[in-house]
Amino acid sequence: MEQSSVCVVDSSGKIVCETKVASEPEALLQHFADLGLPVIRVGLEAGPLSQWLREGLGDAGFEVVLLETRHVKAALSAMPVKTDRKDARGIAQLLRMGWYRPVHAKSADAQEVRALLVGRKLLQAKLLDVELSIRGILRGYGLKVGEVSRGRFEARIRQLIEGHDMLAMVIGAMLQARAALWNEFTRLHRAMLKIARADPVCHRLMSAPGVGALVALTYRSAVDNPGRFAKSRTVGAYFGLTPKKYQSGETDIDGGITKVGDSMVRTALYEAAHIMLTRATRFSALKRWAMDVAKRRGMKRAKVALARKLATVLHRMWADVSQFRWGKDTVAA
Repeated sequence: MEQSSVCVVDSSGKIVCETKVASEPEALLQHFADLGLPVIRVGLEAGPLSQWLREGLGDAGFEVVLLETRHVKAALSAMPVKTDRKDARGIAQLLRMGWYRPVHAKSADAQEVRALLVGRKLLQAKLLDVELSIRGILRGYGLKVGEVSRGRFEARIRQLIEGHDMLAMVIGAMLQARAALWNEFTRLHRAMLKIARADPVCHRLMSAPGVGALVALTYRSAVDNPGRFAKSRTVGAYFGLTPKKYQSGETDIDGGITKVGDSMVRTALYEAAHIMLTRATRFSALKRWAMDVAKRRGMKRAKVALARKLATVLHRMWADVSQFRWGKDTVAA
């Protein structure tokens, strides 16, 4: 957060300079200017500040590459001693040899939408935590809230705590916090819906069953640019929805899914698959395929498989500027 370890190497791998520089674009630019040497490429390990530093260095004319964190960790795992200085050395050598996978740098619009989705999800989680805590406290006194709509929740709670001074003080404070969380969550939710309504890509993605405004906007902000995927079927693997495997010698283990990539998108796609299989009334070829998988492997695996398939279908719809096809009718070229 405060300082970054910098290592500069030449084309033969010889270390030219090692130092620590403040984690600010201006400080890094000044350091490169003081070197008096042409800087061909700058590598940054993907992290909280890497996007900001990349934009600052890129605007100054430097070629900046964001390195995949998992690849860097695997490449440097052989080092017996781990320090920031050694990490900078390893990253410099990886960059020189080309043994790295660059990370996609999101556009400014995608970053803003991502911030909105993260804030909305956080407020929603805290709102649920407060409501469940209220139910738990009242349960200790034998007061059962039962099933109640969100709009009538506060009235039901105040009815139960009537006549209990201590509960009125404690639960009253929690109800005020809940009201504040609900108001702010509603504000962010409406902002999310407004962006989705105004976006033609989201409209196109929402033509698929189970895909609402939240799923479409989450998927759109994560993919950002459909052209960076050469094949649509690789999108499911990018979001960690493909089976993982470990094979070495006589050991051959098939596990669950890899769970790499953006967990928010993975969750959204799984929820869309769940809705398609359990709530959507209109049948489609995609749902029929998933139902056949459910008969052979079970509903849980079918939902994961459908989520992976849905990631592929949504990317193809986006790239081809097409609507969701309910049947297998062949489209003329």
